Amino acid sequence: MPPTKEPIFHVAEEQAKKTIAAALRVWLADQSWSQIRQLLRSRRVMVDGNICVDEGRRLNLNEVVKIIAQSAPRPPDARDVKLQYLDAYVCVVEKPAGVTSNRHADERDWPAKRKQLQPTLDELLAHVVAKMDPRARQLRGVPPPVRAVHRLDRETSGLMVFARTPTAERHLADQFRKHTTERCYLAVAPGKLSAQRIQSRLIRDRGDGRRGSTKESHLGKHAVTHIKPLKHLKHPSGEVYTLLECRLETGRTHQIRIHLAELGHPLCGERVYHQPLFGKALHDPSGAPRVALHARSLAFDHPISGERMGFEMPLPQDLQEFLATFRPL
Repeated sequence: MPPTKEPIFHVAEEQAKKTIAAALRVWLADQSWSQIRQLLRSRRVMVDGNICVDEGRRLNLNEVVKIIAQSAPRPPDARDVKLQYLDAYVCVVEKPAGVTSNRHADERDWPAKRKQLQPTLDELLAHVVAKMDPRARQLRGVPPPVRAVHRLDRETSGLMVFARTPTAERHLADQFRKHTTERCYLAVAPGKLSAQRIQSRLIRDRGDGRRGSTKESHLGKHAVTHIKPLKHLKHPSGEVYTLLECRLETGRTHQIRIHLAELGHPLCGERVYHQPLFGKALHDPSGAPRVALHARSLAFDHPISGERMGFEMPLPQDLQEFLATFRPL
């Protein structure tokens, strides 16, 4: 396969539920099984915008598989996990981009060898916490688990809080359910946006297998995002962009990404919601290294003491370098 080409495949009914390796073997008929496995191991296969190295990963209808020309950077590991706060009940962590927050239910029974291909943040964090807290005794080399009470997308960086006890988990989950936590994100989107409140009802399938909004008032979940421009920027391409502050009034899956895309301003680096339900995919000449979204601040009540706690995290290096390519408008 020429390294300069980046083939794209759309999962049809005949590939749905098959493994990524089996589908690639059909799409790339001139490649052997060993070449397909090497393609995956070398981090050159993306599924819906995420690197896939697991040859047993099963595909879903309408997912998009892309072969990239160059190997993606190594995935984050425990060295990239930084704690901002730790006590016996909670830990606040700076999530690096490129790692999933926690393992999906259908992946929990995977063998350890398969999980190690792409460890999740909660798995990495459990080992980090065990090294820092002598009370966290390991049983047969397995550290006590940390419990995720909310998520960030794989390619989103930023602050997350994890519970360390069942009681803390219940209290924190209740705060997220009642929307009493405070979460503020930084984002970069094309166009000159103004301050506004975006409201919709989000459903799992808008009609093409992706999440989106519906006009049916009895369907989906209520979602509200507040956006405020911080800077208007000009890219070397001549295009105008906006550095945004996004505050969540609710916290639905992919909420900010969906709301901005449906507004006609998908995030820089967006590979899923850049494609409207009807119409052509929106062009993104920004050169963003990933989805330009960062969970900058987080506030919640401590699950035991009730004290209000607030944390902030600066932009990571990759997004700082990305913003440096712009100049003020």
